[in-house]
Amino acid sequence: MVLAAAFVTKGLLAGRGLALNPDDQALDEWFLAYATRAYRGDLSLVTTALNSPDGINLLGNASLVGLGVLLAPLTLAFGAPVTFAVATGLNLAANGIGWYLLFARGARLHRLAALIGGAFCGFAPGMVSQSNGHLHMTAAWLVPPIAWCVFNLAGKARHGLLLGLLVVGQFFLGEEVLLLAAVTLTLFCLGYAATARPIPRHALPALARGLALAGAVAGALLAYPIWMQFRGPQSAHGGVFQPEFYSADLKSFAAISPLSLAGGDGAARLASGPAEYTAFFGAPVLIVVLGATLWLWRRPAVVACTVVSLVLCALALGPRIVVGHERTEQWAPYSLLSGLPVVEWALPTRFALAAVPLLGFVLASVVHAALTQTETLKLLVPVAVTAALVPLAPMPLPTVERAPVPRFFTEGYWRGFAPQDGTIVPVPLPDWRDPQAMRWAAATNVAFATPQGWFIGPYGDGGRSAVGVFPRPTSQLLHRTVANDNAPVLTDRDRVDLRRDIAYWHASCFVLADGQKGAGALKSTLDALLGPGERVADVWVWRARG
Repeated sequence: MVLAAAFVTKGLLAGRGLALNPDDQALDEWFLAYATRAYRGDLSLVTTALNSPDGINLLGNASLVGLGVLLAPLTLAFGAPVTFAVATGLNLAANGIGWYLLFARGARLHRLAALIGGAFCGFAPGMVSQSNGHLHMTAAWLVPPIAWCVFNLAGKARHGLLLGLLVVGQFFLGEEVLLLAAVTLTLFCLGYAATARPIPRHALPALARGLALAGAVAGALLAYPIWMQFRGPQSAHGGVFQPEFYSADLKSFAAISPLSLAGGDGAARLASGPAEYTAFFGAPVLIVVLGATLWLWRRPAVVACTVVSLVLCALALGPRIVVGHERTEQWAPYSLLSGLPVVEWALPTRFALAAVPLLGFVLASVVHAALTQTETLKLLVPVAVTAALVPLAPMPLPTVERAPVPRFFTEGYWRGFAPQDGTIVPVPLPDWRDPQAMRWAAATNVAFATPQGWFIGPYGDGGRSAVGVFPRPTSQLLHRTVANDNAPVLTDRDRVDLRRDIAYWHASCFVLADGQKGAGALKSTLDALLGPGERVADVWVWRARG
């Protein structure tokens, strides 16, 4: 598993950047770097280090709180880009190992069968796709032990205690994963209970006690974070992404991901983006799962997994069914959930991601049955399952060379122009269209604040969620300068706006890096506004004069 993860992430490990989703990588690296502040005693869940001075609510964003704190020593030693690369591979490998252990020890499947199932769970096309900048979705390695605790709640009381603690851990690793796991486990338990009759009566009270203990532990530990997320400063309500856009195409289920061995670029049009190939299971795997279910139809766990997978994939279709990139008016089950609190934060297509472990268990179960119960199929079934999985084998994540962070930041020159936790204004300011300047703060482990940025905050109508903040006049001026690649004619109003924006941001200085698009026009504009800039290392700097 570790070698496979290293193969998938070899470009990142070589210091390159994601080719398909560089903006989310910049965001993740900022969050990983910010988490190192916890080692300085900064445990705040709201920070003004981004979107200064208003700040952001970390729990209202995919802020990698848990992963960042766990890997903070690595970040402090080698920097956020290295941590991002390691975390990307670590999540894939840990997911696969976790499901292997659950299948082999929890379900007592043959080790080869468990290995095949675990490898599918860890490196399914959806998981590899989410590795394009979505660490909060691939950090799902606590889900296998959560599932083990749920299946053993009728045993000892300590399983309920452990379940509560694991829920808390997964909350800080990735809330959306926790939501998907809760939905999937609930549906599985209901499906299993409906097919595995009779259920021992003595198990129900023990199960209820275990769930109550788990709920009490998780509720007590998460009460404040949940309040902070939904009612605290910079909290927002409502989902920010449209479920109609982030829905699985019906044809994608039988398609091969462009990131897989047998994939092609043509299938990319069946998803909303390269990080959302969640439903690309491939026709061979679907056929094998169908055959396995028919063969093992007397096994409640297998039947429950297949039925729940169908339900989850139906939910992944979104409010209206999309076929071949064409949206129809045909109703889909997600319409029943659309707009519900909490659920509205999850993207419909990711329900297909929750089906991966269920399908992995079906694949592992059919291989186990062939290896342990029959001589005639002992070789044929494992070969057939492996043949169905080979086309889905992951290829290395596409990467490109990325612009280096200016030496002004990496070598500490910035300290002569701004105090610790002061505000430095990148030119132009980062936003959802281009957040790469956020890497400058990440290179210093977020030792200074940045205005604007790429985040989710309460800047929509009525305080609803929105991506980023409406840019202030000086930011708009600088972005127009880049767009036109020409220094504008400045007015007294521009100078008044600049003074107000400097005061609002509490800005210490403005920084323009070499190689920035429209650098000549931007330098002329800042020179006219603030006087001649200072050349320091590989940037131009203007001290803020309000």
